[in-house]
Parts: sequence; C-alpha cells; structure tokens
Amino acid sequence: MAKRIDVSGLSAYYGSHLAIEDISMTVEPRSVTAFIGPSGCGKSTFLRTLNRMHEVTPGGRVEGKVLLDDENLYGSHVDPVTVRRTVGMVFQRPNPFPTMSIFDNVAAGLKLNGSYKKGRLADVVEKSLRGANLWNEVKDRLNKPGSGLSGGQQQRLCIARAIAVEPDVLLMDEPCSALDPISTLAIEDLIGELKERFTIVIVTHNMQQAARVSDRTAFFNLAAVGKPGKLVEIDETERIFSNPSVQATEDYISGRFG
Repeated sequence: MAKRIDVSGLSAYYGSHLAIEDISMTVEPRSVTAFIGPSGCGKSTFLRTLNRMHEVTPGGRVEGKVLLDDENLYGSHVDPVTVRRTVGMVFQRPNPFPTMSIFDNVAAGLKLNGSYKKGRLADVVEKSLRGANLWNEVKDRLNKPGSGLSGGQQQRLCIARAIAVEPDVLLMDEPCSALDPISTLAIEDLIGELKERFTIVIVTHNMQQAARVSDRTAFFNLAAVGKPGKLVEIDETERIFSNPSVQATEDYISGRFG
C-alpha cells in the first residue's frame, strides 16, 4: 500500500561533513515527486536517507525525522533492513545479479525475506515482470541470465525485482541516465503506471523528464562549493516549471546555471 512520507528538519553527514541541511517536505502517496538541481547539491544523498541507504556509507548519519505515515524510519526500534524492504530503490545503472537467471533475479528479495507462500513464487515473479512491462519479452527465457538483457530491459528487470516484495515506496536514482531514448520512454511510461500502486520519488538531471513524469518537483541547490545542499522549493510540477516562487529555481530551469 502506497504511503505518505513526511520529512522534517533532516540533515545528513558523511563523518564531520554536512552534506544536506534542514530539509523538510511531504511526499504524497500514489504520486511521482522529482528531485532536480545541479550536480553535488545533495539530491541523491537525500534520496538515500529515505530508506536508510545513507547509513551504508562509512560515517553516514542523519539528524531529523522521516515519517512513513506515522512511523519514524529512524526510530530506535526500527530495523534498517525492514526499512529498505518497505522503501525500495532502483539505481542509476541497471544492476541485475549477473550469475542469476531472470527468474531468480526477480525472486531474490522474496526468497531472502521469506515473504512468499510455497508454490506461489512463479505467480509472484510473473506478476512482477508484468508490472514492469517485461513479461512478454522474457517469458520464454526465464532461466537465461538477467545480464544478457539489453540495458533498458535490465533496468525494468531491476524494477520488477524491487516491486516483487510489494514496497510502499519506490525510489529511483536517475534510472534512465544510462539508457537510450527508446528505453527511457519505456521507463517513463512505466513510472506513470506504477504510481497507481506506489509512492515514487525520482532523482533526475533531465528537466524535461521531470516535467513529463512527475506530479511535484523539488529543486535543490547549494550556496557555494563546500556548503551543504538545501531544498530551495517544492511545488506542483507545472508551477515549478511555469512560475516558480524563487528566482534561483527560475535561473536553473532557464539554464542560467547548472
């Protein structure tokens, strides 16, 4: 079930380095929220705080709150592994498990979590591949390596793997940056379909992509090199691209910097 994200006063560190500072926002369920901004402004760092992937980096820590509905994902009683199951992630470059078949790639998370009923694994794999618009392309070669697929197919395989465990939220860190235009369009169409079931947050350097796929857009920036990244504004995507509230947002969208 898609859930709402409420972030309040969030700052993220790498050791003593403050990477992003005092970010607060709400991400609505069953919607697509896009993060845009120049390189190095903390978009991907912030995305990784939403499922506690930031902590995987040595010295990575967070101050502030991330609520998934009413549960604080950084509460002392919360298991980070459970968070990452609930808030799935699709990375910039497709990363299917190279030694696994297409079937086993999709089933990997289900087997690890023990979150499937015996005898139903094949049904869940098929449902997930259909959900990623990949089933018709791979149904006759499920036992072939996932690494043998094209780049765009591999990325949809990774999406199938992510949605197989039925997360509440799906995070995507520049999921199309390594893909050709046709594969990019396929992923964008898929995002539009998946938001009916999931809360989706996407980082993108492609502003046209943000305008095409998202309902709301957040613009991040940093005051100077070495300074922490900050959220400048977040609003309905149409408003961000036609009439932003902050001059820096307009300057970035119009290509004056970044």
